[in-house]
Amino acid sequence: MKIAITAASLLTPMEVVEQPVLVVEDGRIAAFGPRSQIPLPENARHYDFPNAILAPGFIDIHIHGGSGHDVMETDGSALAAIERGMLKHGVTSYLATTVTAPMPATLKSLEHLGAAARMKPDEARPCLLGIHLEGPFISHVKRGVHPPENLLRPSPELLRQFHEASSGAIRMMTIAPELEGSLETIAEATQLGIRSSLGHSNATFAEANAGIRAGARHATHTFNAMRLLDHREPGILGAVLSDDSLTADLIADGVHVAPSMVKLFLTAKGIERAILITDAISATDMPDGKYKLGEFVVEVKGNRCELEGKLAGSVLTLDRAVRNVMGYATLSLQDSVRLVTLNPARLLGIAETRGMLAPGCIADVVVLTPSGEVITTMAAGKFLS
Repeated sequence: MKIAITAASLLTPMEVVEQPVLVVEDGRIAAFGPRSQIPLPENARHYDFPNAILAPGFIDIHIHGGSGHDVMETDGSALAAIERGMLKHGVTSYLATTVTAPMPATLKSLEHLGAAARMKPDEARPCLLGIHLEGPFISHVKRGVHPPENLLRPSPELLRQFHEASSGAIRMMTIAPELEGSLETIAEATQLGIRSSLGHSNATFAEANAGIRAGARHATHTFNAMRLLDHREPGILGAVLSDDSLTADLIADGVHVAPSMVKLFLTAKGIERAILITDAISATDMPDGKYKLGEFVVEVKGNRCELEGKLAGSVLTLDRAVRNVMGYATLSLQDSVRLVTLNPARLLGIAETRGMLAPGCIADVVVLTPSGEVITTMAAGKFLS
């Protein structure tokens, strides 16, 4: 059956269509345009949101959990709970993000997530695009809360072992470029189709640029777990903010990065190369308390997640991040939506099917108020019930 959705406007997000109709058939977008040009199909199920805005479903490339569960849990019900929570916040696809853990636990989680990525649920659920490997190839100096005893020296051999355990589901890897073996590992990642992201790093400007030359094309939670910017030794931040070949992501929760620095980040990277992430943990959408992040327990009070005084992920949701940057940097809803749709899709090489509202794309749609609040979400042609 065809579905026809009407609203006040539609963000592709490259352009704005006023008074649109969006036609969905067999889980994909069949057509869209102004109602004056696209008639409502006969016998289509019609959903009308007269004061709302249609936008592509959001893509979170860095999320550890939510709704009381962590993605590294190997119980299938955990991912289902996390995904139901994400859908309420407009997220229709994501990368399950691991945290440094003992090798047996890491391999077991990668195997479980790899299998989950191949499943096709019948209900409306976000698509698990693959895995973001955050750790163990990170700096001891900038490890954050990642357990030091489980950090490993990067090597192509270890990366292949992780990739094989996941059945090829690793799509992104955070790595510190200054570590011995990192440049060879970045090159191997490129051969495997894995996006290398610079992060959890104390790299100098020269070391960061060496990682970029080796194949890194992204940066993980800019400013956090990175060498501080200095006017004589710009370090990794200098490279991330100034190199137009890099995209970069940021946690816009007002806790990890001050609002004024969010504006600076967006000015430096531009709306074409900036991406918003949540870095959300199991405590997201839950009351204050103690929650798991990988193998360890984090204390959550308000918007802060801490372990021994260090920030340990967030309870941010991606719709809140969109609204925050609208306020922090006076971005339009259209530009803010781009940071969680088209930009991450282009980074992952999936912009032909996700991250845009266009004929042939998967029908991932979020219905928003003009201020960016989520009204409802459609995943692959199915509305959240």
